[in-house]
Amino acid sequence: MSLAEELRSRNFSIYGQWTGVLCIILCLALGIANIFSFNLVLIIISVLSIISAFLIIFIEVPFLLRICPTSPKFDAFIRRFTTNWMRALIYAVLGGIQLISLAERSSSLIAGAVVLLIAAVFYSLAALKKQEFVGSKTLGGQGVAQMIV
Repeated sequence: MSLAEELRSRNFSIYGQWTGVLCIILCLALGIANIFSFNLVLIIISVLSIISAFLIIFIEVPFLLRICPTSPKFDAFIRRFTTNWMRALIYAVLGGIQLISLAERSSSLIAGAVVLLIAAVFYSLAALKKQEFVGSKTLGGQGVAQMIV
């Protein structure tokens, strides 16, 4: 199945996974951009944004668990997020953490928070429609994901 066919499949977990890839890029870039502010709260949220980007990389690209040296505890933690509900939960939590930055002042971190919440909505819709989680073959899904789990 090609990328175009995956996006036409009307499976919300595919949409959530590709939105997650966008979240990786946004969280990393915005975290780095805002870490140089002179506001302690924004610096802390920026560091959390960078950490969440690396967390999402391991959640969305299961092949990385095979090639990167990680601890068994970390692997067990990442394996918890194999269902649509759990992925929706982690994205909602990470988006909520970045929304906290609005309490201090508005910054570009809001863009990362919004995209994280959109990914949470996609995974929630997939869970509500009782769609099975389908990993994108482009991101190392299907055969590679089965070897890991």
